[in-house]
Amino acid sequence: MFHLSNTLLISNVTIVNYDDKPFTGDVFIEDGKIIKVGEALFDKAQQYIEGKGKDWLLFPGYIDMHIHGSAGHDAMDASQQALHQMASSLVQEGVTGFLATTMTQAPKAIENALETIAHFENGDGEAQLLGVHVEGPYVSTKRAGAQPIDYMIMPSSEQFASWQQLSNNRIKQITVAPELEGGMAFVEELHKQGVIVSIGHSDAMLEEVEQAVAAGVRQATHLYNQMRPFHHRDPGVVGAVLVEDAVKVEIIADFVHCHPSAVKLAYKVKGAEGIILITDAMRAKGLQYGDYDLGGQTVHVTASGAHLPNGALAGSVLTMEQAVKNMKTVTNCSLPELVAMSSANAAQQLQFSTKGRIAEGYDADVILLDQHLNIEKTICQGKVVFEKCTVNM
Repeated sequence: MFHLSNTLLISNVTIVNYDDKPFTGDVFIEDGKIIKVGEALFDKAQQYIEGKGKDWLLFPGYIDMHIHGSAGHDAMDASQQALHQMASSLVQEGVTGFLATTMTQAPKAIENALETIAHFENGDGEAQLLGVHVEGPYVSTKRAGAQPIDYMIMPSSEQFASWQQLSNNRIKQITVAPELEGGMAFVEELHKQGVIVSIGHSDAMLEEVEQAVAAGVRQATHLYNQMRPFHHRDPGVVGAVLVEDAVKVEIIADFVHCHPSAVKLAYKVKGAEGIILITDAMRAKGLQYGDYDLGGQTVHVTASGAHLPNGALAGSVLTMEQAVKNMKTVTNCSLPELVAMSSANAAQQLQFSTKGRIAEGYDADVILLDQHLNIEKTICQGKVVFEKCTVNM
């Protein structure tokens, strides 16, 4: 039976997918799913959005696989309110799905965060919490960055298994330094379980990275940052992950964590299919400059970025909207390539078969953008949850 109460027709927009040539068409949505994609659709709907042809783009909603916080809240706050506030703020930048990212802390603090996430249920007007990215504590003290050294430990499959159970099997990704004692076996075990193993905060040599990739590493956490750098006689982690076709690299395209030329280099070497845009944002995103907390550490947020008192970078205040614009500016990549880097690659890594594409049967998580890549509307599960010049509906 046809139900008008949960239907939406988006007409006359330029539809962009990672694997197709953009075209002007319509999208009919019912009960949170894309039912039809075509030209001149005349299906009756409860709500209509009339586009502007080539001037309005329809992208799959952005997926942020690495974000700690936003709008004054952090995943490590271990509160339902924090998660809801993060989820509701992210739709303003076009994010329709994200991984709540933990950080190196005392085991009990991590467990509290995981247990909170296990019981989280999205509300209306929110980006979907797709799972957890556990960053640390199995990382190298030599490449700590903003991860507190005091809580860093060796990889433990037993501990991870207990954490996965505590999270209600919501851990989708883990950042680990595979060169640590027991690291290679840990990588192999988690890869078999279907967890995305990402090398990060690592001082591994080239040969160790190659061994880790053979064991199951499939991603690199915030490329260039807190990993053994490239040298022409010692390629390090940076060189290794750039040439390993099996590894996708996260990029924080804020031009603070990576020089524009470094972003362009990654694009030229990996191609759009090998890059995942992330924010690595902390709680100060969307707020004024000042001092904020990150895992018990004071972070100074200024126009030059988020830094610890010792000068180390401590996440970002980048939005996915700005990351996409910056990537376009520095690489002049195509619109389908932007879709790959902002949603499709992440969906494929996470093995979500109904996300990251605008097609029949896919989730109705889409965003409308103008020709300058500004977010006009964000639609989650078929509902308009953000409109430009309007806070959440």
